[in-house]
Amino acid sequence: MVVPKENGKIQVCVDYQKLNAATVTDAFPLPFTDGVSDAVAGHEVYSFLDGFSGYNQIRMHLDDQEKTALIIE
Repeated sequence: MVVPKENGKIQVCVDYQKLNAATVTDAFPLPFTDGVSDAVAGHEVYSFLDGFSGYNQIRMHLDDQEKTALIIE
């Protein structure tokens, strides 16, 4: 829907309620940045791989592997 603004310009408004209702909730949501910061605070070393170790432990169904850009076997 296109809505005129007070300054004469136009604004596009989109209703995403039906899209949100059809979307599957993420079973593995990304952690909040402050939570990650608290978890690593006080440690002398924090490697890049540590941040993704949880992702690498999730097994992927064989039929879905072709849909990904990265396959770890």
